[in-house]
Amino acid sequence: MEVQIKPHIRKPEWLKTALGNNRQFSMTEGIVSSNSLHTICQSGRCPNQGECWNRGAATFMICGEICTRSCRFCNTLTGKPRPLDPDEPMKVARSIRELGLRHAVLTSVDRDDLPDLGASHWAETVRLTKEMNPQTTLEALIPDFQGDSALLQTVIATQPEIISHNMETVRRLTPEVRSAARYERSLEVLKEIAKAGVAAKSGLMLGLGETEEEVRELMADLLAAGCRLLSIGQYLQPSRKHLPVSRYVHPKEFAAFSEKAYSMGFKHVESGPLVRSSYHSDKFLL
Repeated sequence: MEVQIKPHIRKPEWLKTALGNNRQFSMTEGIVSSNSLHTICQSGRCPNQGECWNRGAATFMICGEICTRSCRFCNTLTGKPRPLDPDEPMKVARSIRELGLRHAVLTSVDRDDLPDLGASHWAETVRLTKEMNPQTTLEALIPDFQGDSALLQTVIATQPEIISHNMETVRRLTPEVRSAARYERSLEVLKEIAKAGVAAKSGLMLGLGETEEEVRELMADLLAAGCRLLSIGQYLQPSRKHLPVSRYVHPKEFAAFSEKAYSMGFKHVESGPLVRSSYHSDKFLL
């Protein structure tokens, strides 16, 4: 049978970004490197790395750099992870202090290989970061911890100002896009966060083949789960081995989705071609 290869779609002008090159960018890069830390800015090939690092913002990726899952949209390395670095929580907390961040974002790879899936390491990182940086607000962008309520509560109990968990895509496309996550389980994670009284946030990508109706359904499901913070961005194919881009969504469509989300009841929305889940994270603080 002849295999149909989808033609490559050229990126439009609105997706071009500038590289970082100022003193703040260099300092952020130096501190991250000297502490042997990882950032999703680098591993995820984020198009906003220049802008964010130029203004001293970064998203720290904990639990190592190798993920146990192999989602078809994600550029993070996948395979057998190394043992956790017991000093990593202190390194993250110290780096945030050295950078003088008023707001920081923590995220992680999935660690399905660990007995507690990395929950205690997460909790220790948040605890030390808050202890060493009492003026810094935090967003924790967490994995699903396989839907284990006790593990979720381990992280929730540390009380970051925002806890986010990304749906990534609509219900129909979830099995194709996300390797082990399930749509309903992710909604349950967000529901548990919101029920605990912590601001719940989620993010999704457009350009994977979703329909407008499916996006509206996803937004309604998020609201029903108690999630009131939302980021919407364009999916960008990291490499040839990842899912191809179905289409590049025009900025006017992102603006329309933002208006729709606000009209449905979301409290804050960041929606645009270059928006990523931690982009302008401090603006989500209510």
